[in-house]
Amino acid sequence: MLIRMFERCLYFNTNTMVRQLNRVWDSAYQVAGLSAPHAYMLRLVCHQPEISQKQVANELNLEKSTVTRFVAVLVEKRLLKRRNGFDGREILLQPTAQGKRLGVQLDEIGRNLYKRMRKQLGADRFDSLVQALRLGANHLT
Repeated sequence: MLIRMFERCLYFNTNTMVRQLNRVWDSAYQVAGLSAPHAYMLRLVCHQPEISQKQVANELNLEKSTVTRFVAVLVEKRLLKRRNGFDGREILLQPTAQGKRLGVQLDEIGRNLYKRMRKQLGADRFDSLVQALRLGANHLT
């Protein structure tokens, strides 16, 4: 009886998968000296220079305070720089030259992770899982 409870438990099974994915992603991005969340933020800013911190929070589905902390780390590592937007209230983010170079490496790591997961899970299962997770998350908000 107890086993069936966990077999059908969305919370338990998604958290189990997240822990496994975190190990894979953290290991992959560790080569670049960043955690996976920091790497994704830098990749986003490299692809959308002049993006606001608010837009980063929306795009990555993170709290503003989390974005502020992550940005501080990336600024300290000299991978990002901040500047005030035109209205003076908005903070815009830009990659530094070093950040841009690392961004290229991070994109390659991301492509390799994508290929690896599609191979391990099977392309159809991978695509279905990602789609189901995105739809599910949208319905829970």
